[in-house]
Amino acid sequence: MGGSNGARRLAAALWVAGACASAAAADPAELARGKELFTKIQPACAVCHTLQAAGAEGQVGPVLDELKPDAGRVLRALKAGIGVMPSYAERMSEKDMLAVAQFVAHATGAAK
Repeated sequence: MGGSNGARRLAAALWVAGACASAAAADPAELARGKELFTKIQPACAVCHTLQAAGAEGQVGPVLDELKPDAGRVLRALKAGIGVMPSYAERMSEKDMLAVAQFVAHATGAAK
């Protein structure tokens, strides 16, 4: 059983690493989709977070323009939640979460 759990952890770590690496080369259509999801998923990221590229002026969560999180950090927050931020794992597909993560990383300059 322990081997299976370790294999899952390794697969998850490799997936996150791939997500971070692919953020820099994000497809413009995926970035646009990430932006749309950022503003429309319920509850919308834009309700809590400030992100200039999305026209978001939330006052609850961190100002993403200042935090400049990379795609891996955004993806982890979306999957598990953090602080008062809920997990989006039940609301969004992996592909949708990756699109949001890539959009945020690209918009803040963390994807460089």
